[in-house]
Amino acid sequence: MHGETKNDVGSPEGMVIRKRRKGIYILPNLFTLAALFGGFYAVVMAMNDRFDQAAVGIFCAMVLDSLDGRVARMTNTQSAFGEQMDSLSDMVSFGAAPALIAYEWALKGLGRWGWVAAFVYCACAALRLARFNVNTAVVDKRYFQGLPSPAAAALVAGFIWLMTEAGIEGPAVAWPMFALALYAGLTMVTNVPFYSFKDVQMKRSVPFIVIVLIALGIAVITIHPAAVLFGLFVVYGISGYLVYGWRKTKGVQTSVISTSTDEPDERGLHK
Repeated sequence: MHGETKNDVGSPEGMVIRKRRKGIYILPNLFTLAALFGGFYAVVMAMNDRFDQAAVGIFCAMVLDSLDGRVARMTNTQSAFGEQMDSLSDMVSFGAAPALIAYEWALKGLGRWGWVAAFVYCACAALRLARFNVNTAVVDKRYFQGLPSPAAAALVAGFIWLMTEAGIEGPAVAWPMFALALYAGLTMVTNVPFYSFKDVQMKRSVPFIVIVLIALGIAVITIHPAAVLFGLFVVYGISGYLVYGWRKTKGVQTSVISTSTDEPDERGLHK
């Protein structure tokens, strides 16, 4: 038939079947973009020597990043595009931004050692995010494999925020920042298990006392946000090694990987 088009082959006469264009879900990606802006804002503030505001930008990005996935699951708007967008946003907000802020704040005074520490942190964040994307289907959902990048960024940003508010800067914090950047970076690429809190059911009813404790927790944070938040993430940053040591002592499997992937072959890394 000369009047037949590619779109109506096999369709009832006079009907044209058009392929539906794939769109992008707005709501979860708005949270992702907002988290990305938090990282960008942090870098801009660091360039203007507003390191306390830079740290706040990182923490805001962390909160927004924790919401985009939950919003996507609650509204059934998960997509491959959203997953890739989230990873790119995380690399900026929790990889490049903390490294650049730490370098501008203190590491620059150490010369080559300073940019080495900043680069190691940034590179480890990229490696951690890539491994997370590859191993998503085989990791025990209750645990992260290595320190999650938002928590690593919170360690770096929390230390900067705390020291800036205390008026401690310059050479006095250069080497502590060096050690913390290396610790946070290298811990991201270990196989140490960190609790993910993903098995906490937000829709489940809880006793009244839980709400009271949450309110008290918020009140404590508002007393001195920098000190409390940094302290919380220091505890979390150590908790993985405590869990690893406890499992090793009890003879329990320490790896959170149940089955290795084919590409890349990481079987030797999960023992």
